[in-house]
Amino acid sequence: MKQFITQAHAAMSNPDRAPNRQPWRAGRTVGLLVACAILAGCAVPARQTGLRTPDCRADYVYLYWPALPPDVKRVAVLPLACEAWRTDLADGCEAMAPIVEAELVKTKKFEMIPVNPEILRNRTGRPKWTGAEVLPQEFLNSLREVYGCDAVLFCQLTAFRAYAPLAVGWRMRLVEVRTRQTLWAADEIFDAGQQVVMHGAAHYQFFEQQTRAEAPEDWFMRNSPRRFGQYTVAQLIATLPDR
Repeated sequence: MKQFITQAHAAMSNPDRAPNRQPWRAGRTVGLLVACAILAGCAVPARQTGLRTPDCRADYVYLYWPALPPDVKRVAVLPLACEAWRTDLADGCEAMAPIVEAELVKTKKFEMIPVNPEILRNRTGRPKWTGAEVLPQEFLNSLREVYGCDAVLFCQLTAFRAYAPLAVGWRMRLVEVRTRQTLWAADEIFDAGQQVVMHGAAHYQFFEQQTRAEAPEDWFMRNSPRRFGQYTVAQLIATLPDR
């Protein structure tokens, strides 16, 4: 598994090895990351600083640089995508989409510009993209024309279990428009059935809401997809490059 992750990181950070392949295209890398994430879930070590939930960190994260480039100030956030044939994910997308936007605003690392699905359809032929597909040649430039963005954030919901034990999975990628370089990518599944995940959720609840993880608040974190989903989004977004 470690070998897969190493190879994936190498491929993403050295896109020039494939001269006919655009730097932001790494569909196979996504597959490797999600496979590893499904097996491992949320890891126990806590070396990463800046997280409010130190006992559970997102482990499958790629950073091109530890800090965002100075000229990346405005980010176009694509509509939350999922596999359309899965009704559980479709319901999850509807519930989680506003949470993703709210948590991104909280980071204050860049100006967040939500992309309108209809504008995206008119420009690219689809209202949603995961970033793993073969994108149209002018995809990034088209978004820059409309939104004046410096980077584009792809967001995908990969898992959503709305009954206890709750589970939410995310796949995200931040791509710089000018260079088409992947600046950050994350692929993780948070499973409330794992003790370390719920311990991290309790920390998040205490620091964010200034309340101890006791009933009824503890019940909501364990049984509310929205409350648990907010924790997972915050956990993953906390791994974005520093500003």
